[in-house]
Amino acid sequence: MTTHALQTTIAGSLPKPSWLATPNALWAPWLLEGDTLAEGVRDAVRLVLRDQEQAGIDIVSDGEQSRRHFVTTFIEALEGVDFEHKRTVRIRNRYDADVPVVVGPVARRAPVFVEAARFLRSATERKVKFTLPGPMTMVDTLHDAHYGSREKLAWAFAEILNDEARAIEAAGVDVIQFDEPAFNVYFDEVRDWGIRTLERAAQGLRCTTAVHICYGYGIKANIEWKKTLGAEWRQYEQTFPLLAQSAIRQVSLECANSHVPIDLIELLAGKDVLVGAIDVATERVETPEEVAATIRSALRFVPAERLFPCTNCGMVPLDRGVARDKLRSLGAGAALVRSELVRPG
Repeated sequence: MTTHALQTTIAGSLPKPSWLATPNALWAPWLLEGDTLAEGVRDAVRLVLRDQEQAGIDIVSDGEQSRRHFVTTFIEALEGVDFEHKRTVRIRNRYDADVPVVVGPVARRAPVFVEAARFLRSATERKVKFTLPGPMTMVDTLHDAHYGSREKLAWAFAEILNDEARAIEAAGVDVIQFDEPAFNVYFDEVRDWGIRTLERAAQGLRCTTAVHICYGYGIKANIEWKKTLGAEWRQYEQTFPLLAQSAIRQVSLECANSHVPIDLIELLAGKDVLVGAIDVATERVETPEEVAATIRSALRFVPAERLFPCTNCGMVPLDRGVARDKLRSLGAGAALVRSELVRPG
C-alpha cells in the first residue's frame, strides 16, 4: 500500500494499441470483435497498467481501454436512448457532433463497467481508480427528445450513475472519479443543480470520490477554444467554492501549460487536489523538472498530503510512446519534489 506524499495518478484515458482501435482518435472504431475484442481489451489493460507501474504512477487506472468514448460508451448500455437516429448538437458550446437521442425514460438494464472494474482490481497490486461520466456532461453529450429539461435528465442519470458506482465500489475500486468538463462551461447550471446531481451520483460511496474538470482533450476544437479565453483562465473561480462545500473528496484540474492562476486552488480548501502537471494538448514531453515546477507551485496552496500530481486530462488522442514518456516524466517529477520534502531526522 502506497503511503508516501504526492501520490501520482492520471485523469482518465490512455492511447489504445493500434491493433485494438484506430490510433489518435476519439470514438475510434474497434478493430476486433466478439471474444477476440474482449481478450484484446484485457491485454490492453495489462499493457497500460505496466506502463503506469513502470512510470511510478501510484493510483492506476485501466486507461479506459474498454471504452470507445468516456461518455457515450456508458450511454450505449442504457434504455431510452436511440443510437440509430442521431442528431447533431453543439457540445460544450465548442464543436458539433452526431449524438444519440433520448427517446424515453433512461434506465440501466444491467451493470455496465463492473466486470471491467473487477478485472482492473485483479490485475494490479496498486490502488486503482475507475472513471465515470458525470450527470451534466452526459446531458451535454446527447439530444433530449423526452424529458424537456436538462436538470430532470441529469437527475435521472445521477441515480443510474449511483447504482453503477456502488457496484464498481463493491468490485474493490479505491477511487471513483466523475468526469464533468461541462462544469467549465455552464456555470449557472453548476450552481443550480450540477453540484447536487454530482453528489447524488456519489451518494453513499465509502471509497474516495473525485470529480475531474478540465479544458478538454487535446483536439483541435478545444485548442482553438482555449485561444479565446484570454491571458487568465478563471473558469474554476466559479465552481471551486461550490465544490469546496460539496461531499466530493477530490478535485482534478488542469494546470500544466495553461493560463489557470495557480492560486485558484486555494478555493478548494479541505479537498484533495489532483493537479494537472502534464499537458495533453501537445506531443512535447515535459521534463521531470517541469513537472516538479508545477507541483512546487501548487504546494504553496495545498499541503503535500492533499496534493496528487496528475495529468491535465485523458491522453487517448496522443501517440502511445508519447503518452508513456509523459507518464514517466510525471512519476519522475513527483519523485523529485517528494525527495525535497524529506527532512533529516
